[in-house]
Amino acid sequence: MGKDYYQTLGLARGASDEEIKRAYRRQALRYHPDKNKEPGAEEKFKEIAEAYDVLSDPRKREIFDRYGEEGLKGGGPSGGSSGGANGNTFSYTFHGDPHAMFAEFFGGRNPFDTFFGQRNGEEGMDIDDPFSGFPMGMSGFTNFGRTRPAQEPTRKKQDPPVTHDLRVSLEEIYSGCTKKMKISHKRLNPDGKSIRNEDKILTIEVKRGWKEGTKITFPKEGDQTSNNIPADIVFVLKDKPHNIFKRDGSDVIYPARISLREALCGCTVNVPTLDGRTIPVVFKDVIRPGMRRKVPGEGLPLPKTPEKRGDLIIEFEVVFPERIPQTSRTVLEQVLPI
Repeated sequence: MGKDYYQTLGLARGASDEEIKRAYRRQALRYHPDKNKEPGAEEKFKEIAEAYDVLSDPRKREIFDRYGEEGLKGGGPSGGSSGGANGNTFSYTFHGDPHAMFAEFFGGRNPFDTFFGQRNGEEGMDIDDPFSGFPMGMSGFTNFGRTRPAQEPTRKKQDPPVTHDLRVSLEEIYSGCTKKMKISHKRLNPDGKSIRNEDKILTIEVKRGWKEGTKITFPKEGDQTSNNIPADIVFVLKDKPHNIFKRDGSDVIYPARISLREALCGCTVNVPTLDGRTIPVVFKDVIRPGMRRKVPGEGLPLPKTPEKRGDLIIEFEVVFPERIPQTSRTVLEQVLPI
């Protein structure tokens, strides 16, 4: 005797298509290996899939009804009254994946998370009608069959970062400071649908010696909707233009304008510092245009070791006179080398 697919699904011959779907749903949930750990459940699960594969297909079911499993798998007539010794033959072998069939039928790989999650995973529960405890009469669904398309959960994506410049003076970087930045963003209300506008103050502690380009990130402070993950708000440190100094990393450059006489005869340059002091620096040698001299340790704090500082660099600009009197020119010709 061959297999009786009706018996496998617990059906009588002549069962309707809807009865076949309900029987498969009930038996597949009962014997699914993720739910049923008893010996033989895996094999039973495969038999149920094969039975449903045959009985849910009108052509296969007709041949099975007339010739049984032997006729279905052994090359029986392809169906209809014209079959015979010279007729076309139909040979069936189940090559399907029972797990794929289960996933296609239920529209997902693991319906237990949805249908049984609130029952705390009771292994011994009766699943003859697994939908009986759900509202809206889920056990009466007629479209919960193999034609139901799989539905993937919607995954929220985070919006790209929103970037703002943070302008800071060299004096503030020298000593460190606190910046308070006001932003306006959209927030989702408790109902999960409507949106409100909200202002917020973000506090930034600027550390001594921070480099230009340093980024300060406030996670998920961008606009919020029901469909997104709010963007990060990013502040990028930028130096404010200074009326005296220029910055070069942790060094600061002070441009000193001197006359040609001072460049040739020597001079004293009173160099200002970022903390308001003045340092007199004496030069006795000849100073060429563009020459640089360092005042060690009077620059900005080093970012990683703020107790140490860079240098203050004096960069000379020599201002030449527009005219030289003849007497001065004669003296210069005698003094200066050719």
